[in-house]
Amino acid sequence: MKKVSFAEFGGPDVLQLIDAEEPHAGPGRIRVAVRAAGVNPVDWRVREGQVLGAHPTELPAGVGLDAAGIVDEIGEGVDGVEVGDRVFGEGSSTYAEFAVLSAWARMPEGLTFEEAAGYPSVVETALRVIREVGVLPGQTLLVSGASGGVGSAVLQIARDRGITVIGTGGASNQDYLRGLGALATTYGEGWTERVRRLGRVDAALDLAGSGVIRELVELTGDPRRVVSIADLGAPVSGVRFSGVAGSVPDALAEAARLIARGKLRIPVEKSYTLAEAAEAHIDSQAGHTRGRRVMVV
Repeated sequence: MKKVSFAEFGGPDVLQLIDAEEPHAGPGRIRVAVRAAGVNPVDWRVREGQVLGAHPTELPAGVGLDAAGIVDEIGEGVDGVEVGDRVFGEGSSTYAEFAVLSAWARMPEGLTFEEAAGYPSVVETALRVIREVGVLPGQTLLVSGASGGVGSAVLQIARDRGITVIGTGGASNQDYLRGLGALATTYGEGWTERVRRLGRVDAALDLAGSGVIRELVELTGDPRRVVSIADLGAPVSGVRFSGVAGSVPDALAEAARLIARGKLRIPVEKSYTLAEAAEAHIDSQAGHTRGRRVMVV
């Protein structure tokens, strides 16, 4: 089978499309014929060797956590799923023609494989950081870097819970953020004053790692009311860095419920082939995403 792999830590150029042996589903796992794989910032952080504590990596290694595809092998002890089912979920080395998943759910009706592959990690992350930052219905949440996959999920989940959301993003993404129910403003010079004019901030999320931790603490008045998923230096300021995943099966079930209720939809901004994995990582690292980027197999 074809698989994206890297034999050394480094830049996008270390990624190679190789012929590899097919993986097989062990106990408690399923294998899918991958139709699409989500592109997440953690993918290139792993490739660079940034997050070895949370993601121990033995070289050579595959790439990717999220996938959507068709079940074609079921491991011992697994029930509730059959060969031929269309599922989305999380596993390992998902930039490949076949991948083993450790958590999965049936794809909601109406989603393409490309769309479904964009949900698993971002919804788990969105649910986790909303919980960790402690924002409650009736309060206001500031989301820095709101137009990407996690931000798109946060805005919609928070609004569904009765939380007012202020989202910062590029000038070209203001209408997109408003369409997701956010009070939108641009980043750049004077952004904190623009946020203050939109209302009091009870809690804040840093999703882009753009060096705004100090300002987010000032806006909330308390570093304990700020959570980052992108700035590894956040704890120096007393801000929690959230990098340990919660229950992925619970997140997938919640995603399916929200999608079915019409409360969550994350668009695919751009698709790539496996041979374009390096380009996908370059684009992901550059940021400014609107929705999701996915690999199409």
